[in-house]
Amino acid sequence: MTFKNAISWFEIPATDIARAQKFYEAIFNIELVPMETPQIQMRMFPLDDRNGVGGSINYSKEFYQPSATAGPLIYLNANPDVQQVLDRIETAGGKILMPKTQISPEHGHMAMFIDTEGNRIALHSVPQ
Repeated sequence: MTFKNAISWFEIPATDIARAQKFYEAIFNIELVPMETPQIQMRMFPLDDRNGVGGSINYSKEFYQPSATAGPLIYLNANPDVQQVLDRIETAGGKILMPKTQISPEHGHMAMFIDTEGNRIALHSVPQ
């Protein structure tokens, strides 16, 4: 089997959905799309292509647990330059764990931060 994208959907835990929404909208300069069910509050990242990789910030008291050290590490798209997103993280209430770091000339740059909910999240940008 070959994948176009290895990931199809991701969910980032939140303990305060409004605070998390404000943080991610500020660092990526976007508007998240609200979706509510009786069991879960979601704020979805906007997509141009519903067949592409999507994700959301989610609050459900019993289902999600933010973590700065455990669980999978998600890399969010920070093209064209990781630094542009990093420059907004602390002002928005997050903490930078790893500054912009070159992976290799072929694979671009990465960085890592803690969001307002206590999640460890990474950024990636491809070489121009």
